Amino acid sequence: MRKRGIAALAIGASALLIAGCAPGQLEDDSPQGVQTANPEDFAGEALTYMYFTDGPDEEATRQLIRGFEDMYDVTVELEILPYADLVTSTLNRLSGGNAPDVARLTSLTDFRSDLLVLDPYLGDDYADEFLAGPVQAVFNENDEMIAVPSDLTLNGPFINVNLFEQAGVPIPEEWTWEEMLAAAKEVKDATGTPYAFAMDKSGHRLSTILSQYGTYLLDSDGNALDIEKAEEALQPLIDMMANDDMPADFWLGSGSRYEGANEIFLAGDTPIYLSGNWQVAQFAQNAAFEWAVAPNPCAEECGGFPGGKFMAAFEQSENPALAAEFIRFMNQADNQETFVTIAGALPTRTDLSESGVTYADETTQAAMDVFLGDLRVTPEAGFASNANPAFSASATNLVDAVSLVVSGATDLPSALATLSRQIDDLVAELGS
Repeated sequence: MRKRGIAALAIGASALLIAGCAPGQLEDDSPQGVQTANPEDFAGEALTYMYFTDGPDEEATRQLIRGFEDMYDVTVELEILPYADLVTSTLNRLSGGNAPDVARLTSLTDFRSDLLVLDPYLGDDYADEFLAGPVQAVFNENDEMIAVPSDLTLNGPFINVNLFEQAGVPIPEEWTWEEMLAAAKEVKDATGTPYAFAMDKSGHRLSTILSQYGTYLLDSDGNALDIEKAEEALQPLIDMMANDDMPADFWLGSGSRYEGANEIFLAGDTPIYLSGNWQVAQFAQNAAFEWAVAPNPCAEECGGFPGGKFMAAFEQSENPALAAEFIRFMNQADNQETFVTIAGALPTRTDLSESGVTYADETTQAAMDVFLGDLRVTPEAGFASNANPAFSASATNLVDAVSLVVSGATDLPSALATLSRQIDDLVAELGS
């Protein structure tokens, strides 16, 4: 895998606070030869884009698609499906020989062997347009680019400001995990909300807590789980669900599937909700109360856990050149800026990191500034963990481990010991 300096990420993240070549047919016999394409080359053609939405990002995507269709005189069919169905539906289509041309993905692991190598269309240096952290995940074992990091995400806590004010509990500029949970319980007791704390049922969100306690599921070499630190990190969640301070039925109700707790937060049923920046735009539109993003709590480390979305094309595509050009178009600087400002996302491009982006309104800007501040102190190890091909499956196993403990089927040390063995097996199977 290409070794790219994390120092560039730190520089870009700090700056956040504050047109590449079009692909066509290969110009020559060189594997990296790229010919500038004329828009007329694609006139009359069509492609499919498989997509899941977090909310307002759909509006931004449709706006950009219209621009692409007008520029190239093509048709883009946007196929929207629930995030929970993304992997299964895509795998089924691949096995049936009916793959979409392009897909929005949160992990490449399940599809790596089916993804189109983009270097011949976008150029060997195209990856240098993106920040070092998120771009780590987009290379195959042959050091070829198989996706583009289309937006960067960071996990963090949302606060129901009205509930905190009603309870007379201040929201600090920084806090530890113990302080955050104590404040959440105080607000719950004072206001009578059903819960003190909620979080998405997600191994990615759980990885935020592991990171803050100084451990990870994986690093660039393989299994990185420190069981003792993981137990210290996760036991408070287990205790909260046992005491009804956190909704145990929500956690157990969907098996291994991802489940977002945003509706619990929007209903005013919890003062604190651990999710991520992709919720900002929909909360700005839909929340009936004053809310804010608070800094992540600190334990051994501060900051959040990074993730993001990717755009990738499939080898099965009948028009790979058009698929690659669509990916390039959607992620050129002005278009990515349009997307992230409407969607409430963080940019992945180096140039946007250096110039900065301005979000649509004061509420969104204030929320994103907190995420951007946390990005500056997020450990570099989080990017390596998230980029490991075994991360997605390991994160699912982490969710299962916590579920077994919450249901009373096992204890946390035993569940974590089993999880560690599962991670070893996944690394052996999927590589690192």
